[in-house]
Amino acid sequence: MTASPPLRRGRARRLLAGLAAILAVAAAGAYGAFRWAVGQYDAPGPLAEERALVIPRGAATAAIAEQLEAAGVVANARAFLVAAWATAEAGPLRAGEFAFPARASLRSVIETLRSGRTVQRRLTVPEGLTVAQILALLDETEGLTGTVATPPPEGSLLPETWAYSWGDSRESLIRRMREGMERALAEAWAQRADNLPFETPREALILASIVERETGVAAERGRVAGVFVNRLRRGMPLQSDPTVIYAVTGGLGVMDRPISRADLDADHPHNTYRYRGLPPTPIAAPGRASLLAAVRPEATDALYFVADGQGGHVFSRTLEEHNRAVARWRAIERERRREN
Repeated sequence: MTASPPLRRGRARRLLAGLAAILAVAAAGAYGAFRWAVGQYDAPGPLAEERALVIPRGAATAAIAEQLEAAGVVANARAFLVAAWATAEAGPLRAGEFAFPARASLRSVIETLRSGRTVQRRLTVPEGLTVAQILALLDETEGLTGTVATPPPEGSLLPETWAYSWGDSRESLIRRMREGMERALAEAWAQRADNLPFETPREALILASIVERETGVAAERGRVAGVFVNRLRRGMPLQSDPTVIYAVTGGLGVMDRPISRADLDADHPHNTYRYRGLPPTPIAAPGRASLLAAVRPEATDALYFVADGQGGHVFSRTLEEHNRAVARWRAIERERRREN
């Protein structure tokens, strides 16, 4: 037998009433959760001190909420979810490394994630490093991604402090460093002195790289450049030890022993004891000061210089003066070896 129409209508009314009751309870619960989240929106958060956190690219809002709670940035992931949902028209949450201040409220955390203002990290590339050394430094730098497929030319990277964000690629930083060197070299070349014994910005870059490796004393750069310019004008070999080191080490630029007679005799185009003129490429990355010293060398009658044992150099006009300065330096070296 089939149920009568009145019975079917009664069951439908009861079903609708039950569903309405369930929806009412759910709505009340959602409203209660919303009021609860609103109550925490501007309240101080649990962080005791500033903390940086990396939000992965493509992370769902629920995953971000859990990450923030686990890191102690927010007290409750559900409150964050509700607050993010209620303010969704303000924009999406972004990926990257963000710094959250101590006691950051839900409002502050959400606004930070929507702002896109990621943490600016900094990498300092010292003057005088070779390309191999700079690439090794990039490999060790936290937050950079990827590899450099093709090493850039020697001397093409500007040594400065570079800002980057977590997730930036090493290739992109190399590109910025190359663009920086191109600008710095052009600026220096535009200020060049008259009658230099070289004709191109690249030659200036090569000389600047030698100056950079020869002295770490800022006040000496112009005078060191002046000595090399004097030698170039006279057709004398530059006889620069750093060029020999570059040749012997295959471009690494550092040695763990003194230069030997065999090193000075090595048949290599970068060996400026054996070959006159500038070497074929730079031997390191010169800074802005060395670039300017190379194109505006100090006027000097010195043709020689040697270490003075105190971080600087003794400059000489004649070979006789230079030999006396070399003898003093060797005596200092012998004394240091005895002390060690």
